[in-house]
Amino acid sequence: MKKEYDLSQAKRGAVVPPSGKTRITIYIDDEILQAFRDRAEASSTGYQTLINQVLSEYVGKSDRPLDESMLRRVIREELHAVG
Repeated sequence: MKKEYDLSQAKRGAVVPPSGKTRITIYIDDEILQAFRDRAEASSTGYQTLINQVLSEYVGKSDRPLDESMLRRVIREELHAVG
């Protein structure tokens, strides 16, 4: 590693435009965040991705196909609601 670098001819890199996502800052309860991190670790995905999936499902804009676990959950919820 050099002691000094000559940055006089350096140029700023291209700014990558956002691709349909917006960076935000929110406060989440520690327990909720830990639950998402635990699930993310178990499923080998990112916790932010899981949070986004849950929010998408909540607002009805999920583009994920209906999988077996989701179908089972919906059936259980409907059966519980019926009594």
